[in-house]
Amino acid sequence: MFTIVLHVLFLTLCLQLQQGVSGPQCLEHPPNLNGTSGAGSVIKVGGLKAYVTGPSHSKLAIILASDVYGFEAPNLRKIADKVASTAGFHVVVPDFFYGEPYNPNNTQRNMTVWLKDHGTDKGFEDAKRLIAALKNKGVSKIGAAGFCWGGKVVAELSKGYYTKAAVLLHPSRVTLDDIKAVKTPIAILVAQFDNGTPPELMKQFQEALSTNKVDNVVKIFPGVSHGWTVRYQDNNVTAVKSANEAHQDMLDWFTKYVQKR
Repeated sequence: MFTIVLHVLFLTLCLQLQQGVSGPQCLEHPPNLNGTSGAGSVIKVGGLKAYVTGPSHSKLAIILASDVYGFEAPNLRKIADKVASTAGFHVVVPDFFYGEPYNPNNTQRNMTVWLKDHGTDKGFEDAKRLIAALKNKGVSKIGAAGFCWGGKVVAELSKGYYTKAAVLLHPSRVTLDDIKAVKTPIAILVAQFDNGTPPELMKQFQEALSTNKVDNVVKIFPGVSHGWTVRYQDNNVTAVKSANEAHQDMLDWFTKYVQKR
């Protein structure tokens, strides 16, 4: 029996690693989802429901790819509103999970089961359709940022010139091979306490990008844990300050590579 349990746990871990979730840290501090939060609105873009904010006529768009908790997370929408209002980008936060974000309270749909329907490979294909729809509406330049699960999706986009710039915030299951294939200017913002992005791996990421002459920033934020940029606790002064710093870094990256180029 013990051998069977170990085998099941191993298969579960392998699936999670393959599909874009690095472990328990990805699930900590789940947000209270609110479909009416934010200053923007929810519309259909490229066949996906999406929270959109900022000037709809802008030729510059930013896509924010969520973590497993989806596009109704209030903090994520706050970030979208901040990017839109500060720099005039049209910001799109897609519902990559088709109305079914991960629910830790649903014992019938644990992470292994949920990921079978919502892997990052599917998110990548949906993102490409979304980008095509934005370009068909006249958008000329697009940047993309991914949080945790969404970091893997954005890493995939970065390999094919789908966007002008990319930002990965505490990404899950992004490998050195992924980074070696990146062609887009990329900023990678990670936490000091994150099992999925240890300092030695981040050093390898930076070396690979620099060797390939890809403009990059790899930054480790001290004193914070995986998910802090979007799932910070309001009473955690360190995390809030660090999250705001990361949001500004993201905005500066998009201003440099999407707005000014």
